Amino acid sequence: MTRRIAIVGNGSVPEGLAATIDSADTVIRFNLCRSAGPGGVRTDIVAVCNTGRPALEMLAGGQWKASGSVRQAREIWCVRAPETFAALRGPLARSHPDLDDFCDDYTAGFAAFCEATGRSLKIVPAAAHRALDVSLAAFDPTLYVVPSSGLVTIAHVLESVAAAGDRVCIAGFGHEGWQWHPFAAERRWVEAHIAAGRLERLDG
Repeated sequence: MTRRIAIVGNGSVPEGLAATIDSADTVIRFNLCRSAGPGGVRTDIVAVCNTGRPALEMLAGGQWKASGSVRQAREIWCVRAPETFAALRGPLARSHPDLDDFCDDYTAGFAAFCEATGRSLKIVPAAAHRALDVSLAAFDPTLYVVPSSGLVTIAHVLESVAAAGDRVCIAGFGHEGWQWHPFAAERRWVEAHIAAGRLERLDG
């Protein structure tokens, strides 16, 4: 059967989409799930940055673990393959010394949380990140460190999760934020996939 997969970023979600998002077969949110509310409440999967300060913040206290979105999620996805970020540590120490904790890996903490709460853990494979770097090159990215977790998740769903005929929809992606993500190229990548009929942007 055809499924509808909604991937909801932490950016602004247009009014009137909550019911549309909640009616999807699968809803994926990110990190602190700031999209919950205006972007509906259903959450099946929480995709997390499992390295650096965002991971430490989520695991260090009880707020993330006790949030309504995380409590209802059946899966946690770690979007940063540990081997990819271990390999980045040396080059980043030379090129971006201020990102000294960016590659600190907390995958084990998310694995322990999933084991203790009966959730599934998925690690997006390093090959997905490599393939995305290759495809982003066609859109003239400026110098960047890594693609955003949102784009890694979208690409992974398109290539490895969605079956033929499934509708993959996105909302809450403004393609702006941290300076070391290639957001201009990411926007062009997304629009190219929309034009090709592989992706749909929910616009209210």
